[in-house]
Amino acid sequence: MKRTTKIEAVISASKTRVAAYCRVSTASDEQKASLDTQKTHYETYIRSNPEWEYAGLYYDEGVSGTSQNGRNGLLALISDCEKRKIDLVLTKSISRFARNTTDCIEITRKLLRFGVRILFEKENIDTGSMESELMLSILGSLAESESVSISENEKWSIRKRFENDTYIISAPPYGYKNENGRMVIVPEQAEVVKRIFADILSGKTPSQIADELNRQGIFTARSGKWRGERITELIANEKYVGDALFQKTYTDSSFTRHRNHGVCNQYLITEHHEPIVSHEVFDRANEIIKLRRKGKCDTKKYQNRYGFSGKIICGECGSVFKRRIHYTVSDSYTAWCCKKHLQNITACSMKYVADDSLKAAFLIMINKLIFARKYVLTPLLRKLQREGRNKRLKEYDDLISQNIESQQILLRLSSSGMIDDNIYTQESTRLKNEFDRLQKEESLISAENREEKITELEKLIKFTGENSRIGEYSDSLFLEFVDHIKIVSRHEAEFHLKCGLVLTEELI
Repeated sequence: MKRTTKIEAVISASKTRVAAYCRVSTASDEQKASLDTQKTHYETYIRSNPEWEYAGLYYDEGVSGTSQNGRNGLLALISDCEKRKIDLVLTKSISRFARNTTDCIEITRKLLRFGVRILFEKENIDTGSMESELMLSILGSLAESESVSISENEKWSIRKRFENDTYIISAPPYGYKNENGRMVIVPEQAEVVKRIFADILSGKTPSQIADELNRQGIFTARSGKWRGERITELIANEKYVGDALFQKTYTDSSFTRHRNHGVCNQYLITEHHEPIVSHEVFDRANEIIKLRRKGKCDTKKYQNRYGFSGKIICGECGSVFKRRIHYTVSDSYTAWCCKKHLQNITACSMKYVADDSLKAAFLIMINKLIFARKYVLTPLLRKLQREGRNKRLKEYDDLISQNIESQQILLRLSSSGMIDDNIYTQESTRLKNEFDRLQKEESLISAENREEKITELEKLIKFTGENSRIGEYSDSLFLEFVDHIKIVSRHEAEFHLKCGLVLTEELI
């Protein structure tokens, strides 16, 4: 007789692969739990659950949670979730995971698309069972407010150190280094700084100085090339007279850094460290920079009889052109010659250009602008106004500031004993290497003073709109709109306007 026997199916339920994420950013976390404690807790907790499989622990230390930048542990976690290596992520709270509501929602959605849930222990939220994102959004906003509060506490602490003169400058300017929390002079670099100030006082422009330093193989502290803008910034840095001005920048409520133009208090500490130049030299150099921007200078060096004096630069060697009178059998004429060529014709091959040719080229250039004002100048003004500050430079400023803050946080964590020496050394090296890279990349970006260029461009637009044609050259008109002329060859010159335009004209 036939008999049927039922064989029960054996359901092999695969375990849930669980990973944890934890982070510490400030010394205040010492009161709750150290990073090592959190790591031990999560590994023990996950392995004790028979339905879970330990998938690893991801962590960040000594970094801010206000954004994803620099949080390598979090980025690695997201990457492994995308590779389907994780099913569930445990984290202590929303504030430990993300302190920006937008980031929190964005990461949550991304992980859910990968089939990964997040369990926030403190808030008891499991993103896999949420009917909507409303609660997460509300709690994320609260976490963001908490971040603002912590940030304000940190700012208060830094301001107190400004006031008490206990703030350590972790990234001293060129010419100095940090030694046991103090700024000390680097002799070789200090000589370059003194030379730069002396060159400014002798009449050289920042661009000329930068070109000479680069040609001679003298680079910035981070092995980057000098630029005219960097020379100008160096001249304006009060640290070279031994003073220190703090809070030149500030961070707003959205954690975005800005230049401080009177929005927050600043703190000036005099005789903060050993100076490289005197106050007299510093003040004179900055006055020359200021007067040159205005197109005039009342020092003896700049009381020139001719508009072109000090304004014509050799395109081959970077030297200034000098005015000379050339004589023929029956006549004479004025010409401008490269100073280095006059001293040694083998050192620079650039030949002279006639004074009349330069004046004629300037008239052609200014009349072209009058004719093409609506097609060249007005669109450029709109572009400058729309773009505002150089965005790429601002990004580097923000990244460098974040790096410096991370180094300071790391130092505090080490001082408070929250991390061991090996971790400190490893992270400190990484941050310093990143700092070097950012500064080197930043040195390749020309920082433009757009507000000044917009003002100069508006003046030029007004002038070209009020005139139909200019028939006669005048020094005052040239000095009003032209920063300098670069001689490319005897037959070609570049007019570098104060508004930022560079126009090339043929020399007849």
